[in-house]
Order: sequence, then structure tokens, then C-alpha cells
Amino acid sequence: MSTLSSRPVSEGPEPPSDTPAGRGSAGSAFYDAGTPTGQVGVAFKRAMVAVRRLRGRETQRIGQLSYAQYGLLHGLAGNCEYSARELAAHTDLSPATVTQMLEHLEATGLVTRKRSEADRRVVLSVLTDRGAAVVAARQQQMESRWQQALAECSDAELAAAAKVLHRVADVFEGLSLEVPAEEAAAGEPHDAGTGPDAGATPDA
Repeated sequence: MSTLSSRPVSEGPEPPSDTPAGRGSAGSAFYDAGTPTGQVGVAFKRAMVAVRRLRGRETQRIGQLSYAQYGLLHGLAGNCEYSARELAAHTDLSPATVTQMLEHLEATGLVTRKRSEADRRVVLSVLTDRGAAVVAARQQQMESRWQQALAECSDAELAAAAKVLHRVADVFEGLSLEVPAEEAAAGEPHDAGTGPDAGATPDA
């Protein structure tokens, strides 16, 4: 966030050495810390790496709620009832993965599932009282850290940051709909949003 303020970027944390910004990509406009747009690129890449590391650590913590599991539970907060397909769209996971996760969450007493009265073929999931308590506790912990991290930023800085993040999201959404140049030249069909590079950030 400090990269959007008037403070010099050198006052903020350096990008990790294992990120593209720390692996000799100084010649890339995406990560040129000497330009405002490059500072945004460095900060965005660092945030993406941090999220991936969080997910990696959580998958190794046996018996604890993972980032993805919390996402499912959070989607059910407020007495909501959703099918596996609806939750998959909400969490950007496959319906099969969501179904498997819901089975585990049901076994641990955090979720209960029932047939839809409107369509008996559809199974709806809803939080149990225990599940709602777990979501509330996790959300309070995350919100406390979020507010503390952003406390020193002014309203103007936060508004500017939100605007920039929306612009960044627009860039990647646009890229996901484009046909890569090499595929267009070869006449190969392209399925937007799939393939090994789907969701990856550009390493120019």
C-alpha cells in the first residue's frame, strides 16, 4: 500500500528474492521500482506470492481449516444455502473439488447438507452453529489484521489503491479473453481461462 503514497518506495519492504522482481527482472517495465507503474507491479506480485505461500502452508496443517475451506464456509455465512456448483463459482474452484471439500466439512460438523425442496436433484449446503462460530472467529482475526495493516493509510490512499486494484483486475480479465498471438498464428483453438498459464501474472 505504501507504494501508492507519497513516501519513497525504498521505505517499504523489498520484494522477496524468489519473486520475478527479485530475480533480475529490473529491465521489465512490470517491476521497475523506479516508475510508479512498476512499483504497483512489484507490490502486486509480492501480494500474489504471499497468498500462494499462505495456501501452501495451510494445506500442510493437518486438522486446521484451510484457506479454501474458509472460503467455502464464508460463502455460506448469513444462513445462506448454496449448491456445490454455486459455491464453485463463488470460490473459483471446480464443482468436484467443492463437493469433496463439503463432504469433509460435513464430517467435521461445520456444514450440513440437504436436498433442495425446489429440485430434489440439487443438494444444498448450510453452516451449522459450530460452522458459523468458526467463520465468525476466523473473520474477526483476519479483519483485525487487515484494519491494523491499513490504519496508517489515508482515505484518499485507500480509494486510490482500490481504483488501481480494479484496473489491474480489468487487465487480467481482458487477457483471459484474448487469443495468444502464437495460437492465433497457428490457428489453434483457445479456451479462455484454461491451460497452465490461466490466472498467472505476466513475467515480462
